[in-house]
Amino acid sequence: MKRSEVTELHYITHVANVGSIMRHGILSHNRAKKVGHTSVALPVVQERRRKYVPGGRLLHDYVNLYFNARNPMMYRVVKGGTAPSSEVVVLRVSQVILDLPNVVIADRNASSEYVAFSPSPHGIESIDSGPVFAHYWNDDDPIEKDRKTSLICAEVLVPEKVAPEYVFGLYVVSESVRTVMRGIVSTTAVQGLVVKPYMFFE
Repeated sequence: MKRSEVTELHYITHVANVGSIMRHGILSHNRAKKVGHTSVALPVVQERRRKYVPGGRLLHDYVNLYFNARNPMMYRVVKGGTAPSSEVVVLRVSQVILDLPNVVIADRNASSEYVAFSPSPHGIESIDSGPVFAHYWNDDDPIEKDRKTSLICAEVLVPEKVAPEYVFGLYVVSESVRTVMRGIVSTTAVQGLVVKPYMFFE
């Protein structure tokens, strides 16, 4: 993947968390556990994420951003019963986050046993943009399907938190959710508030 292909990064969250995020930023899994929030995380997935990033911290001490939020996690959240699409938003995070200290690139789902971790921003070069930005990850070959499922979930790992000023917009599923969010998010984020049902498999 080329740096020029990264126009924004994505964070999947519940609508109930947006107000807090606008004030305090996006928190890592471990930091978020210490404050009141509504999680859309899948417990079975979070168990697999109990690991260390080589040379770094616990995976749960990073904020995990996606290059493409229309991925298996989103599908499992909105289609698997975790939360309806009307209660889920995608925060649009500035790609300048890639240049912050100690940010790490995972070339696929960070919980995968085959994942490669690299320092950002140079680690972007290790990512195959084709699978990451693909519309689907299904394949008749189960091994290839597993590979595509993992690759589309390539991550940017930011230590501890992403400050509010890096959030410049949101994707929402409908105009009604957009109306609610307009009263919560910052003026800057309102300008990047977009109705995009496709992102939520609608």
